[in-house]
Amino acid sequence: MQANLQWLDDPEVFRVNQLPAHSDHHYYHDTAEFKTGSRFIKSLNGAWRFNFAKTPAERPVDFYQPDFDATDFDTIQVPGHIELAGYGQIQYINTLYPWEGKIYRRPPYTLNQDQLTPGLFSDAADNTVGSYLKTFDLDDAFKGQRIIIQFQGVEEALYVWLNGHFIGYAEDSFTPSEFDLTPYIQDQGNVLAVRVYKRSTAAFIEDQDMFRFSGIFRDVNILAEPASHITDLDIRPVPNANLKSGELNITTKVTGEPATLALTVKDHDGRVLTSQTQTGSVTFDTMLFDQLHLWSPQTPYLYQLTIEVYDADHQLLEVVPYQFGFRTVELRDDKVIYVNNKRLVINGVNRHEWNAHTGRVISMADMRADIQTMLANNINADRTCHYPDQLPWYQLCDEAGIYLMAENNLESHGSWQKMGAIEPSYNVPGDNPHWLAAVIDRARSNYEWFKNHPSIIFWSLGNESYAGEDIAAMQAFYKEHDDSRLVHYEGVVYTPELKDRISDVESRMYEKPQNIVAYLEDNPTKPFLDCEYMHDMGNSLGGMQSYNDLIDKYPMYQGGFIWDFIDQALFVHDPITDQDVLRYGGDFDDRHSDYEFSGDGLMFADRTPKPAMQEVKYYYGLHK
Repeated sequence: MQANLQWLDDPEVFRVNQLPAHSDHHYYHDTAEFKTGSRFIKSLNGAWRFNFAKTPAERPVDFYQPDFDATDFDTIQVPGHIELAGYGQIQYINTLYPWEGKIYRRPPYTLNQDQLTPGLFSDAADNTVGSYLKTFDLDDAFKGQRIIIQFQGVEEALYVWLNGHFIGYAEDSFTPSEFDLTPYIQDQGNVLAVRVYKRSTAAFIEDQDMFRFSGIFRDVNILAEPASHITDLDIRPVPNANLKSGELNITTKVTGEPATLALTVKDHDGRVLTSQTQTGSVTFDTMLFDQLHLWSPQTPYLYQLTIEVYDADHQLLEVVPYQFGFRTVELRDDKVIYVNNKRLVINGVNRHEWNAHTGRVISMADMRADIQTMLANNINADRTCHYPDQLPWYQLCDEAGIYLMAENNLESHGSWQKMGAIEPSYNVPGDNPHWLAAVIDRARSNYEWFKNHPSIIFWSLGNESYAGEDIAAMQAFYKEHDDSRLVHYEGVVYTPELKDRISDVESRMYEKPQNIVAYLEDNPTKPFLDCEYMHDMGNSLGGMQSYNDLIDKYPMYQGGFIWDFIDQALFVHDPITDQDVLRYGGDFDDRHSDYEFSGDGLMFADRTPKPAMQEVKYYYGLHK
């Protein structure tokens, strides 16, 4: 198969040769590697050769050939944003698509046209292209193994070649993309070529309120799979009604040679609670627990699962560890959500991933700092606005006891809201069958990667994408696969005829307290949740008590998520003052822009808390 540039123009082509999404488990050769690092992973982060083209027509066409002369290529750091490396245009925009007012462009298969638009992005004047090259050798532990490449985040459309051979294509900027390199891998001198286009039809459903970047902005790793390998792990801990006992069901998928799997579960203190041995891809026998420790924000108790994989000669091939927790999430007949038999109160924030120096390229130190800020200020929940976060964030929230609303990478704001007016004539995904597979795939990826995390109590179908049959189908996917969590979506407020099929909660943005009262006193069918409220821009959060009072009066009011956690602003060196200063939307000659609207966090972009954080700490502390 050869790469096809026209895939950029077709919403029905969003993955080619991409491996199926799976659980986010790690694997090691033995337990000693838990501390030293797995021999089966090799980072390709660092310096890559790089070429920037302003349009697809100007790209170096054959750059992926092993004998290509890349002498004129620059060097770029991976992970990183192309724009922050000095190429292209930095732009912050909220609702509108970045090209509005400059290029007439409508989503394919809308406006009653059952057709594609040739050259919509493949021959577009605003579609910048990054061509990356990386040469690498295989470590000894990789030789003779199946080799996978994992891109944890690439914005926005990704083509991959190895040693001149086309490997695959992927969209969905914020979930990992994996491809099999085995047929074309060499022990030495491998030439990996990656082409990243800033725009594709995915741009219509990735219209989030944020700076618009492109490039390989999360880690890139190659992974070696031993002769028998656990490719997926599905952990189902289910407490009984008494919340004192429960059962554990675990299913694995194993590829390669026949194998024996030895499972052990330990408590937090390392005591063995249960163990068993099975052969092949298995569902282990149900394990019963007589005395449970429940996971909650107050006590985020995690059990330790370990599965050892042995070959036919009983040689250890790999070890898979995973921490999991028992907890219940219920929407009862009284229309109130309970976690572990206690009414749920969300003291939440919406959190963009952000670093003032590197944009959405964030470090473990950034993530740990955010966790500590949340804990110090009585914040117990995070909505991953408006995309899946980096893989470690979910584990950190498990450990810290932070509830998660795990959001899909979906926002099509510009397709239905124009200058504040609701006008969905070319809304996507809507009821459009040509967009259905793409959004179901995003739901599947979000579910498969993060299904084992107790911190996730809501799946969120996306943000500000209106509503229609396609989003209803996303909810149906989650309901089919997961009965341990609830589903959230706010945009169905515009299509009340779909409310019985979309969202387990009445979710609204910036609703006035008196209107919430009117809803709650009018025999409501669902509990109420503010998925965005307060909007911390400037001197804000002065009216927080009026929302907080609702918690005491109305059990069906379950709190909300403040918009938002951290400002989106970038450090720029000012030659006049010789100081590094924070710059917001519009400060980069970006037009059009939504200007300082990028600065509405509880913290400044350098993670300094704003005075409003004191208000949050006080009121959220009243309902811990």
